[in-house]
Amino acid sequence: MRNVAGNIWAGALLLLSTAAMAGTNAGYEMGGQYARFDPVVSQYNQSGELFRIEGHCQSSCTLFLAIRNVCIGRGATLLFHAAHDRDRNPSPSRTEHMLSAYNASLRDYVTSHHFMDTLEFHAISGREMIHRFGYRACP
Repeated sequence: MRNVAGNIWAGALLLLSTAAMAGTNAGYEMGGQYARFDPVVSQYNQSGELFRIEGHCQSSCTLFLAIRNVCIGRGATLLFHAAHDRDRNPSPSRTEHMLSAYNASLRDYVTSHHFMDTLEFHAISGREMIHRFGYRACP
């Protein structure tokens, strides 16, 4: 019995340490310049480590959807809008960069619903990202 309890405890510690080691969007929630986000996407795609999108994630934070081992918390909210230049003018080339981070069904949805045409934010819940657009739910 002692050995079984020890194995259960070891398994629980492994799960907790894996979750604790996973990267998150914490500190990136409000978006910003691509130069902050693209290296993180590249790093996690090279390592294969889990990356969690939880809570609030707007604008460039949605670039983390390009991470191949990304998961989304059911309670997350992702906000989408057109990318812009430093003068806040919509930028089609920067918007294309954002769109390239999304899977085909999400990309089709945000373009057909004109989410990426203006600087106005459009929210999609984590639950919808999982169930409607096929992103993986975080454990």
